[in-house]
Amino acid sequence: MSGRPGLSADDRLLLTDLVHRYAALVDEREAAEVARLFTEDGVLVSPDPPRSLDPVTEHAGRAAIEQVMAAVVALETSVHAITGVVLDAGEEPDTATGRVTCFAHHLTRRDDAPYDVVWAVCYRDVYRRTPDGWRFARRVATVDFLDARPIRSVRARSPRG
Repeated sequence: MSGRPGLSADDRLLLTDLVHRYAALVDEREAAEVARLFTEDGVLVSPDPPRSLDPVTEHAGRAAIEQVMAAVVALETSVHAITGVVLDAGEEPDTATGRVTCFAHHLTRRDDAPYDVVWAVCYRDVYRRTPDGWRFARRVATVDFLDARPIRSVRARSPRG
């Protein structure tokens, strides 16, 4: 034990909602809303699969985060399935850290056929409480492995799922 006060049940619920909301908003193609889940000076560090599965590119500030999210929301569809959330109190007051795992399915096309590129992602997060609630101060994504496979069919989706 570190001697730091733990997170309250309410804070755990709010932080869990934040990480699930991130996944849902990506899947709903809402790049600007995803960016608003970060603090004004928030940072997203992303990998560059398949060239690098490690976090290699830093996007600082909401505008930069919205811009990088635009590439993901440009896909025909995606599905992010959260598989684990571990939260701890941060070193400073009103901060917390998290380890979030998920499978991210990204629909692409190969020879006009639907293709699923699946990332096994681990996010290492730093959260900060703001007047607007908990926000990501820093989110670092690592892809542990990826897979790609053809899929049979895709349901046409509206922009809000």
